[in-house]
Amino acid sequence: MREIIFDTETTGLDNRLDRVIEIGGVELDNHFPTGRTFHVYINPGDRQVHPDALAIHGITDEFLKDKPSFANIASDMMAFFGDARWVAHNANFDMGFINAELARIGQPPVAPDLVTDTLALARRKNPMGPNSLDALCRRYGIDNAHRTKHGALLDSELLAEVYIEMSGGRQAALGLSSQESRGTEREQDDTIVVIGQRPRPLAPRLTEEERASHDALVAKMGAKAIWGKYGQPQ
Repeated sequence: MREIIFDTETTGLDNRLDRVIEIGGVELDNHFPTGRTFHVYINPGDRQVHPDALAIHGITDEFLKDKPSFANIASDMMAFFGDARWVAHNANFDMGFINAELARIGQPPVAPDLVTDTLALARRKNPMGPNSLDALCRRYGIDNAHRTKHGALLDSELLAEVYIEMSGGRQAALGLSSQESRGTEREQDDTIVVIGQRPRPLAPRLTEEERASHDALVAKMGAKAIWGKYGQPQ
């Protein structure tokens, strides 16, 4: 199952008036990070960044002047998400803005049944809270010391680790730091490492005497013995 852990930064809090100015996403496949990410800054048109929002994410109007509009990045974003689940912390906020932006360019909204809210999940698991992203990082031992400002891609990477922990496995989170893909090929420092079969099989681990003893034991069990259904021991 593909999931995109994502986050947005906006000019303010009202999706009817304010605009998305940053989107970051991290791809998971069956709760394993694939190494694929999506990240873009967006020009909000004539909507300026509210001072309160600026204090949170630090993204200025000047910085956004030469960035593409949402209309220009929408197809790339939707291609990246594809048929994946959309996973966000306080997803109502992020999806409210994403769907408002899609509506502005005449595109249909993302269906609610494709969205997972990690805040709701955290509240079920930790009803006494707190359940902010920073609090969850502390609870699960995830290093977020470098998070001095909110950023869509950084927050998505942290949330991916938190989500994996809440879903039951730290071993999967190890891949976030190495940014390696699952499968038979891994890319390391621009070098492709192909994992294949051994060029020469390992030597048998059993002696002939041990094999003969095993065969004699199976023979005593009779023709219906379950061991007779399996091949020779290695």
